[in-house]
Amino acid sequence: MTRFLMNLDEAVDLVKFAFEHANPGDLFIQKADASTIGDLAKAVQQLFGDTGTNIIGTRHGEKLYETLMTKEESLRAEDMGDYFRVAADNRDLNYDKYYVNGYVKTMADESYTSHNTERLDVEGTVKKILTTDYVREELEGIRHN
Repeated sequence: MTRFLMNLDEAVDLVKFAFEHANPGDLFIQKADASTIGDLAKAVQQLFGDTGTNIIGTRHGEKLYETLMTKEESLRAEDMGDYFRVAADNRDLNYDKYYVNGYVKTMADESYTSHNTERLDVEGTVKKILTTDYVREELEGIRHN
């Protein structure tokens, strides 16, 4: 299983960026690294101590990876550096206005998922975790006790 990784500072930056650049109905997606759940567990144990690992398998309804942007959305997406902006689909129901002769691309090649983005190994996941101030402060507190 893979999951995207985002710390609190990145989440705040995403909200601020969206506030400054959004039009009504826009969706903003951070280009984020991902990690397997196993590598994330190993990284946390490297930082905070090995507490053991129990592999319980996939729970009912749990996804193997996260999808932040579908194939259809990626056709409308604008690359804004660290973020994608997906404009709202504001077409009306008068489909005659959208009639086109020939082939029309209706889906991009891939969705944007935690399976097809940059995937961090254990060392990269440790570095990502350490970008968070409160984690570093907590580790300093543990080392001084």
